[in-house]
Amino acid sequence: MANSASGLAVNDECKVKFRELKARRSFRFIVFRIDDKDMEIKVDRLGDPNQGYGDFTDSLPADECRYAIYDLDFTTVENCQKSKIFFFSWSPDTARTRSKMLYASSKDRFRRELDGIQCEIQATDPSEMSLDIVRSRTN
Repeated sequence: MANSASGLAVNDECKVKFRELKARRSFRFIVFRIDDKDMEIKVDRLGDPNQGYGDFTDSLPADECRYAIYDLDFTTVENCQKSKIFFFSWSPDTARTRSKMLYASSKDRFRRELDGIQCEIQATDPSEMSLDIVRSRTN
């Protein structure tokens, strides 16, 4: 189904891999990209369950926009093990303006396709998605 704001479709693999992350914890993270040729959102990269947050941030290109999902494990102040699924909208300042506009206009609809996201972070610079900032959003 095409995104009414941007005309983009969402590849079925995006939803399948997200359900696998959510239900079976098959992946630590998923990076999505917009394929300009097909005008479709597709899976760009999958992170193994044993990969950490540094592996995730390293997988985001420095000068291209991406959407991403990260499954964060953390311990609460009550010493309970929990996890939260974060949605990232990565739009670095160095990305092309057209790309930033396309990602911005498609984000809300794409995010709604992925049922079960608990937190959202928009970042234009790596410092805006440091692990400390992400952990602060778990409260």
